[in-house]
Amino acid sequence: MSKQNKKSSRGSRAKNKPSNVESENTVDNTPLHERASFFKRLLAMIYDTLVAVAVGMCSAMVIIVVLMILLSNDVLSMQGFETPSELIQSSWQYKLLIQIWVGTWVAGFFLWFWKKGGQTLGMRAWRLRIFSTVDKPMTWSRLVLRLISSLGGLGTLLVLFDIKNKQSLQDRIAQTEVVKLSKEANDHKQW
Repeated sequence: MSKQNKKSSRGSRAKNKPSNVESENTVDNTPLHERASFFKRLLAMIYDTLVAVAVGMCSAMVIIVVLMILLSNDVLSMQGFETPSELIQSSWQYKLLIQIWVGTWVAGFFLWFWKKGGQTLGMRAWRLRIFSTVDKPMTWSRLVLRLISSLGGLGTLLVLFDIKNKQSLQDRIAQTEVVKLSKEANDHKQW
């Protein structure tokens, strides 16, 4: 078996490159590329973690400033505290509200990029992309399932043990795969 055939047999099962991620992200339209290694996924995860932290910090800043303004102008009750910052730091309700707000923005970052292009910024930098392994379009519910099952990144460790398939836990659950793209295939202008 030639090198080219070996490389092809380890990758995706389909042949054509999609022109539209949302409508054609199915098995029949997945490019014939090798599944991503653990190391490439780890590098993309590190990159995406930095971006997600920045998204979280910006979203936290926005909600804290809004809460401070609302509390300072007596739109919201100070509940006996002297300063808005004391109330925000002491109230479990405000802490929970901030955590939900930040978590929603961080989750939205991953979901939006996966849905709109099949890649987050880190995946784009390392030429990785998510594709469906079944003949179904990539839906928001499948992406949410993938996100929830990938929290903490522990599911990605499965790639180290599943050398043949190179699929993480979240890929198996959401029926997706992460492939390594060529430079040409990573160019969004060609989609």
